[in-house]
Amino acid sequence: MTLFSFSSRHGLLFLLLIAALAWFGSLDYRKLVRPDEGRYAEIPREMVASGDWLTPHLNGLKYFEKPALQYWATAAAFAAFGEHQWTARLWSALTGFLGILLIFFTGKKLFGGQAGVYAALVLGSSLLYVLIGHINTLDMGVTFFMSLGLCGVLLAQRDDAAAIERRNYMWLAAVAMGLAVLSKGLIGLVLPGAVLVLYMLIERDWGLLKRLHLFSSLIIFLAVTAPWFVAVSLANPEFFQFFFIHEHFERFLTKGHGRYQPWYYFVPILLLGLLPWVTLTFDAMLRAWNVGANSFAPPAVKSSPPRFHPQRFLLIWATFIYFFFSVSGSKLPSYILPIFPALALLVGQRLTQLSRRALCWHILPNAMIAAVALVLATQMESLANEKVPAELYAAYANWAITAAAVWLVASLAAGYASHTARANLAVGLCAAGALLAGLFALNGHETLAREKSAYYLAQEIAPYHRPELPFYSVGTYEQTLPFYLRRTLTLVVYQDEMSFGIKQAPQKFVPDMQSFARLWREQPQAFALMAPATYEQFTKEALPMKIIARNIEFIVVMKP
Repeated sequence: MTLFSFSSRHGLLFLLLIAALAWFGSLDYRKLVRPDEGRYAEIPREMVASGDWLTPHLNGLKYFEKPALQYWATAAAFAAFGEHQWTARLWSALTGFLGILLIFFTGKKLFGGQAGVYAALVLGSSLLYVLIGHINTLDMGVTFFMSLGLCGVLLAQRDDAAAIERRNYMWLAAVAMGLAVLSKGLIGLVLPGAVLVLYMLIERDWGLLKRLHLFSSLIIFLAVTAPWFVAVSLANPEFFQFFFIHEHFERFLTKGHGRYQPWYYFVPILLLGLLPWVTLTFDAMLRAWNVGANSFAPPAVKSSPPRFHPQRFLLIWATFIYFFFSVSGSKLPSYILPIFPALALLVGQRLTQLSRRALCWHILPNAMIAAVALVLATQMESLANEKVPAELYAAYANWAITAAAVWLVASLAAGYASHTARANLAVGLCAAGALLAGLFALNGHETLAREKSAYYLAQEIAPYHRPELPFYSVGTYEQTLPFYLRRTLTLVVYQDEMSFGIKQAPQKFVPDMQSFARLWREQPQAFALMAPATYEQFTKEALPMKIIARNIEFIVVMKP
């Protein structure tokens, strides 16, 4: 007996409904936090406000660091449903959920229905995937489209795929890789392409080239990507050098973006991000190569084409992308997200083979980790610092304790279910507990949002604010403030990622503090955001300022 049958259509629909409610239900709960959530909400907001959907702008300045697909999707959500926190996060959540469905479909076609459901449960409850699926960044979108492209290749190259099926899946892969490029740049093509080439080299399957429909797929890929790249380049001649040279080759090869980390940077991120499936993942990876070789009988005739080994393909997919970003000069935790769908498929397939005892031994370590997390959550106040006071961490501790307790109870229940030979229930409980724990831990971050989001500053500014008056950002830039104020700011001294845009429109920039002080005195009314130290310096210079809002990091003043 199980709670529901994975082979039942009604059971799957019930599971899908519950998963959708959990996945989308809390998108609006948290305030947007800096930097990524503010940046990737503000660019689409400016698209809607200006009507220019061709050239992305951040804070009124040209911004070519990434392509426009997610900006368009979010701008469309803003236009249709309004400018809210949930519409800002909708694209990440939607592509994340579609990724879970994709892995279910692919796993079902490759390894059977039960493996497909297991793979979807694994992906939809892995900690890093859950977190990135509910944060407004570009990584979930590119992960979905890269996965769609690689899954298209997997499904096209199945040994039992019909000729028309193979062609259609390869065309789908071409569309997906085009959309991946429009999501985050050339990695959307380079990484899937490298995985495919590595598989052919390792397997010596040169005949695979004939089954890729390369010419027609290339035409489709260009039809998806070329229109925007050509149009934006014609409208902005400076686009090509910045986007393709600076943002791709220099970002990967140099440390100039301030994101350099050692080669082992992703090791703890991977271990934490795979929870609660860590041991199962490495077990599945260790077995994948031999499983791939033994899954199919050897060709009966020497001249027969080589068999396609999906497990080996998945293993190459995961390991290559992991090592690609490990050697990069620029690293962020979310960069390895594209390996998680491949790992979920391997784990889903492995779960169908585990004995009752083996499954229990893989689940129970989660209970021990959850117990440790529960103890650590009670000590959250010890993390207090000058930017985040103890009372905020004390409030977050309640969420962290709840998350750890949910995970602990679910892990113990899953361990008992596996011990009593109810594998479906065990896997379902393990996934549900991890998903809920991850959402509790993430939503609890709202207790810290006062120091991570400009929402509260914007609320304090609102009674004084008039959008037609100048608003300066002096020596700093708070990424979420323009979104919540529904306006751009004039940068003073500060450039950072907007240095390229400032070069194109220097009249929108104040280069030094002396120029700002002169402008401030000339303006009959104006607003400014600055750090407390900057404010203290200006008060010594008798610059007329009245504080209207403040938090630990920022002060907002108006000219009295």
